[in-house]
Amino acid sequence: MDVKINSERSETIQAWIESSGLQPGDKLPSERDLAKVLGLSRGDLRQSMLLLEAYGILDRKVGRGTYLASSIGLPKYSFKLDQLFNTTSPHHAMMARLALEPELAGFAAIHGSQRDIDEARRLSKAMRDVSCWSQYEELDARFHEVIAFASENPLLIEMHRIVNDVRVAVVWSKLKLPDGRPSPDYHSFDEHDDIVSALEARDRKGAQLAMKKHLHSVNATFLSED
Repeated sequence: MDVKINSERSETIQAWIESSGLQPGDKLPSERDLAKVLGLSRGDLRQSMLLLEAYGILDRKVGRGTYLASSIGLPKYSFKLDQLFNTTSPHHAMMARLALEPELAGFAAIHGSQRDIDEARRLSKAMRDVSCWSQYEELDARFHEVIAFASENPLLIEMHRIVNDVRVAVVWSKLKLPDGRPSPDYHSFDEHDDIVSALEARDRKGAQLAMKKHLHSVNATFLSED
Protein backbone atom coordinates (compact mmCIF):
# COMPACT_ATOMS: atom_id res chain seq x y z
CA MET A 1 0.00 0.00 0.00
CA ASP A 2 1.83 3.11 -1.24
CA VAL A 3 -0.60 5.80 -0.07
CA LYS A 4 0.45 7.38 3.24
CA ILE A 5 -1.95 9.44 5.33
CA ASN A 6 -0.80 12.28 7.56
CA SER A 7 -2.79 11.29 10.64
CA GLU A 8 -1.48 9.27 13.59
CA ARG A 9 -4.74 7.36 14.13
CA SER A 10 -5.19 6.71 10.43
CA GLU A 11 -1.62 5.48 10.18
CA THR A 12 -2.35 3.07 13.05
CA ILE A 13 -5.29 1.61 11.14
CA GLN A 14 -3.27 1.53 7.93
CA ALA A 15 -0.47 -0.37 9.67
CA TRP A 16 -2.99 -2.87 11.05
CA ILE A 17 -4.45 -3.39 7.56
CA GLU A 18 -1.01 -4.03 6.11
CA SER A 19 -0.25 -6.68 8.75
CA SER A 20 -3.72 -8.26 8.78
CA GLY A 21 -3.44 -10.29 5.61
CA LEU A 22 -6.57 -8.69 4.18
CA GLN A 23 -6.77 -8.73 0.41
CA PRO A 24 -8.39 -6.05 -1.82
CA GLY A 25 -12.15 -6.43 -1.55
CA ASP A 26 -12.03 -8.17 1.86
CA LYS A 27 -14.35 -6.97 4.61
CA LEU A 28 -12.90 -5.36 7.74
CA PRO A 29 -14.07 -6.34 11.24
CA SER A 30 -16.94 -4.37 12.76
CA GLU A 31 -16.15 -0.93 14.17
CA ARG A 32 -16.73 -2.24 17.68
CA ASP A 33 -14.26 -5.11 17.28
CA LEU A 34 -11.68 -3.05 15.43
CA ALA A 35 -11.81 -0.27 18.04
CA LYS A 36 -11.01 -2.84 20.74
CA VAL A 37 -8.12 -4.32 18.76
CA LEU A 38 -6.57 -0.90 18.07
CA GLY A 39 -7.34 0.65 21.46
CA LEU A 40 -9.27 3.54 19.91
CA SER A 41 -12.63 5.05 20.76
CA ARG A 42 -15.31 4.37 18.19
CA GLY A 43 -15.49 8.10 17.45
CA ASP A 44 -11.77 8.32 16.72
CA LEU A 45 -11.95 5.13 14.66
CA ARG A 46 -14.90 6.45 12.66
CA GLN A 47 -13.10 9.70 11.80
CA SER A 48 -9.96 7.86 10.74
CA MET A 49 -11.84 5.34 8.60
CA LEU A 50 -13.69 8.15 6.83
CA LEU A 51 -10.33 9.73 6.08
CA LEU A 52 -8.97 6.45 4.68
CA GLU A 53 -12.11 6.12 2.58
CA ALA A 54 -11.59 9.61 1.20
CA TYR A 55 -8.10 8.56 0.10
CA GLY A 56 -9.47 5.51 -1.69
CA ILE A 57 -8.02 2.94 0.73
CA LEU A 58 -11.33 1.79 2.24
CA ASP A 59 -14.73 1.34 0.64
CA ARG A 60 -17.67 1.88 3.02
CA LYS A 61 -20.96 0.29 2.00
CA VAL A 62 -23.86 1.54 4.11
CA GLY A 63 -25.61 -1.34 5.82
CA ARG A 64 -22.99 -3.88 4.70
CA GLY A 65 -19.75 -2.81 6.37
CA THR A 66 -16.33 -1.49 5.36
CA TYR A 67 -14.06 -3.18 2.83
CA LEU A 68 -10.48 -2.84 1.71
CA ALA A 69 -10.70 -1.08 -1.65
CA SER A 70 -10.36 -3.32 -4.68
CA SER A 71 -7.66 -1.03 -6.03
CA ILE A 72 -5.79 1.86 -4.45
CA GLY A 73 -6.06 4.88 -6.70
CA LEU A 74 -6.09 8.64 -6.40
CA PRO A 75 -7.80 10.25 -3.42
CA LYS A 76 -11.53 10.82 -3.83
CA TYR A 77 -11.16 14.44 -2.75
CA SER A 78 -8.36 16.83 -3.66
CA PHE A 79 -8.67 18.62 -0.33
CA LYS A 80 -7.78 17.05 3.03
CA LEU A 81 -10.91 15.70 4.65
CA ASP A 82 -9.27 15.70 8.08
CA GLN A 83 -9.00 19.49 7.87
CA LEU A 84 -12.77 19.68 7.54
CA PHE A 85 -13.16 17.36 10.54
CA ASN A 86 -11.07 19.78 12.59
CA THR A 87 -12.67 23.03 11.39
CA THR A 88 -16.35 22.06 11.03
CA SER A 89 -18.63 22.36 14.04
CA PRO A 90 -21.86 20.35 14.41
CA HIS A 91 -23.75 23.58 13.71
CA HIS A 92 -21.77 24.13 10.49
CA ALA A 93 -22.57 20.57 9.42
CA MET A 94 -26.28 21.08 10.01
CA MET A 95 -26.31 24.39 8.13
CA ALA A 96 -24.69 22.63 5.17
CA ARG A 97 -27.35 19.93 5.30
CA LEU A 98 -30.11 22.54 5.39
CA ALA A 99 -28.61 24.25 2.35
CA LEU A 100 -28.28 21.02 0.37
CA GLU A 101 -30.71 18.29 1.36
CA PRO A 102 -34.07 20.05 0.80
CA GLU A 103 -32.97 20.75 -2.78
CA LEU A 104 -31.92 17.12 -3.21
CA ALA A 105 -35.33 16.01 -1.97
CA GLY A 106 -37.01 18.37 -4.43
CA PHE A 107 -35.03 16.99 -7.35
CA ALA A 108 -35.69 13.43 -6.12
CA ALA A 109 -39.43 14.10 -6.28
CA ILE A 110 -39.06 14.98 -9.95
CA HIS A 111 -36.33 12.63 -11.15
CA GLY A 112 -36.26 9.73 -8.69
CA SER A 113 -37.09 6.27 -10.01
CA GLN A 114 -39.89 4.28 -8.43
CA ARG A 115 -37.24 1.87 -7.15
CA ASP A 116 -35.51 4.73 -5.31
CA ILE A 117 -38.76 5.86 -3.75
CA ASP A 118 -39.74 2.30 -2.78
CA GLU A 119 -36.34 1.88 -1.12
CA ALA A 120 -36.80 5.12 0.82
CA ARG A 121 -40.20 3.86 2.01
CA ARG A 122 -38.69 0.51 3.03
CA LEU A 123 -35.93 2.22 5.01
CA SER A 124 -38.40 4.58 6.67
CA LYS A 125 -40.41 1.59 7.84
CA ALA A 126 -37.34 -0.43 8.90
CA MET A 127 -36.14 2.39 11.17
CA ARG A 128 -39.19 1.88 13.37
CA ASP A 129 -38.10 -1.71 14.09
CA VAL A 130 -34.45 -1.25 15.05
CA SER A 131 -33.14 -2.69 18.30
CA CYS A 132 -30.50 -0.03 18.98
CA TRP A 133 -29.38 3.45 18.00
CA SER A 134 -26.45 2.24 15.90
CA GLN A 135 -28.86 0.33 13.63
CA TYR A 136 -30.99 3.45 13.36
CA GLU A 137 -27.92 5.49 12.42
CA GLU A 138 -27.05 3.12 9.57
CA LEU A 139 -30.58 3.06 8.17
CA ASP A 140 -30.95 6.83 8.54
CA ALA A 141 -27.69 7.39 6.63
CA ARG A 142 -28.90 5.05 3.89
CA PHE A 143 -32.28 6.85 3.74
CA HIS A 144 -30.68 10.22 3.10
CA GLU A 145 -28.19 8.68 0.68
CA VAL A 146 -31.00 7.11 -1.37
CA ILE A 147 -32.72 10.48 -1.65
CA ALA A 148 -29.47 12.08 -2.80
CA PHE A 149 -29.00 9.41 -5.48
CA ALA A 150 -32.61 9.86 -6.56
CA SER A 151 -31.85 13.48 -7.48
CA GLU A 152 -29.86 12.12 -10.45
CA ASN A 153 -27.44 15.06 -10.21
CA PRO A 154 -23.88 13.65 -10.01
CA LEU A 155 -22.33 16.84 -8.64
CA LEU A 156 -24.93 17.28 -5.90
CA ILE A 157 -24.63 13.58 -5.02
CA GLU A 158 -20.89 13.98 -4.50
CA MET A 159 -21.45 17.15 -2.48
CA HIS A 160 -23.90 15.24 -0.30
CA ARG A 161 -21.33 12.50 0.25
CA ILE A 162 -18.73 15.01 1.43
CA VAL A 163 -21.21 16.73 3.76
CA ASN A 164 -22.40 13.39 5.11
CA ASP A 165 -18.86 12.13 5.79
CA VAL A 166 -18.08 15.28 7.74
CA ARG A 167 -21.45 15.13 9.53
CA VAL A 168 -20.81 11.57 10.71
CA ALA A 169 -17.36 12.51 11.96
CA VAL A 170 -18.27 15.69 13.81
CA VAL A 171 -21.81 14.86 14.99
CA TRP A 172 -22.67 11.15 15.27
CA SER A 173 -19.21 10.06 16.43
CA LYS A 174 -19.35 12.56 19.32
CA LEU A 175 -22.95 12.14 20.43
CA LYS A 176 -23.71 10.42 23.71
CA LEU A 177 -26.76 8.48 22.63
CA PRO A 178 -29.06 6.92 25.22
CA ASP A 179 -29.15 3.20 25.78
CA GLY A 180 -31.68 1.07 24.00
CA ARG A 181 -33.54 2.09 20.87
CA PRO A 182 -35.46 5.16 19.66
CA SER A 183 -38.85 5.46 21.35
CA PRO A 184 -41.92 4.54 19.25
CA ASP A 185 -42.91 8.22 19.08
CA TYR A 186 -39.47 9.44 17.97
CA HIS A 187 -40.11 12.49 15.81
CA SER A 188 -38.00 11.36 12.85
CA PHE A 189 -40.22 8.37 12.10
CA ASP A 190 -43.21 10.46 11.01
CA GLU A 191 -40.93 13.05 9.40
CA HIS A 192 -39.30 10.39 7.22
CA ASP A 193 -42.74 9.12 6.24
CA ASP A 194 -43.78 12.66 5.26
CA ILE A 195 -40.70 13.03 3.05
CA VAL A 196 -41.43 9.73 1.29
CA SER A 197 -45.10 10.65 0.82
CA ALA A 198 -44.05 13.86 -0.92
CA LEU A 199 -41.65 11.90 -3.15
CA GLU A 200 -44.42 9.44 -4.03
CA ALA A 201 -46.72 12.33 -4.92
CA ARG A 202 -43.96 13.86 -7.08
CA ASP A 203 -44.44 17.01 -5.02
CA ARG A 204 -41.19 18.95 -5.29
CA LYS A 205 -42.16 21.76 -2.94
CA GLY A 206 -43.66 19.34 -0.44
CA ALA A 207 -40.49 17.23 -0.44
CA GLN A 208 -38.33 20.31 0.12
CA LEU A 209 -40.49 21.49 3.03
CA ALA A 210 -40.70 18.03 4.60
CA MET A 211 -36.93 17.62 4.48
CA LYS A 212 -36.36 21.10 5.91
CA LYS A 213 -38.80 20.41 8.75
CA HIS A 214 -37.06 17.13 9.51
CA LEU A 215 -33.58 18.68 9.62
CA HIS A 216 -34.78 21.48 11.90
CA SER A 217 -36.21 18.84 14.25
CA VAL A 218 -32.92 16.94 14.24
CA ASN A 219 -31.08 20.16 14.99
CA ALA A 220 -33.39 20.95 17.91
CA THR A 221 -33.05 17.42 19.31
CA PHE A 222 -29.29 16.85 19.11
CA LEU A 223 -27.55 20.18 18.60
CA SER A 224 -27.45 23.41 20.57
CA GLU A 225 -27.74 26.64 18.65
CA ASP A 226 -24.45 28.47 18.13
